[in-house]
Amino acid sequence: MNPKLSIIVVTLNEESVIKDTITSLKSLTIPHEIIVSDGKSTDKTAEIAKQYADKVVVYSGIPRQTIAMGRNDGAAAATGEFLVFLDADSRILHTDEFFNEALSRFENKPNLVAITARLRVFPHLETFGDWLVFGILSAIIRFQNNVLHKGESTGEFQMIRSTAFHKLHGFNANLVTREDADMFYRLSKIGRTMLDPKLTVFHTGRRAHKIGWPKLLWTWFINVIWFALFKKAKSNEWTVIR
Repeated sequence: MNPKLSIIVVTLNEESVIKDTITSLKSLTIPHEIIVSDGKSTDKTAEIAKQYADKVVVYSGIPRQTIAMGRNDGAAAATGEFLVFLDADSRILHTDEFFNEALSRFENKPNLVAITARLRVFPHLETFGDWLVFGILSAIIRFQNNVLHKGESTGEFQMIRSTAFHKLHGFNANLVTREDADMFYRLSKIGRTMLDPKLTVFHTGRRAHKIGWPKLLWTWFINVIWFALFKKAKSNEWTVIR
């Protein structure tokens, strides 16, 4: 029997978090598989992942793998009815409750093709800036999906019907950023997308903490505008933050 959920975690040098990320999902009783799609890490990420994940896919190409490529590679190995894309530093608390709520949304809305969730930084790491920015960001994404019916999402968590994902041929592998928003925008053209306000995903907020909110907000802003105008990212490379 195929799993209902294929949880895909994309990694690159994530040895410090990958064990906790995978084991945090092990309490899930809904049929599932955990797939790690590794971008050719130079640390022990893949080695650790093989001890805990159901499948590990390791990139073998020459150019640096984009996160979109990693997600597509993970999806290619997936057999679930729903594809769940989760960042390596993201966590879902109370997994059964979380995914039962998510699945109920899909069951009650046959035209729903994808959902995302509210974002919070872990309470012990969260700054006021984190709380403010991610609160505003979640509200904007909720409004765009649930009211305007124009898909928008970050990449920390996305849950997509596999049939819809494959119909669109997955993520745009050429995008180094905004691939997550582009995916949801295209999905909203073939069905409904939504942010479920009952769902919250926690993450480390490490990028903002490392480079600072002003620089990160500026980078986001430039890429959003550039993508809106030219359908491609302004950034040529997304700097790895660990």
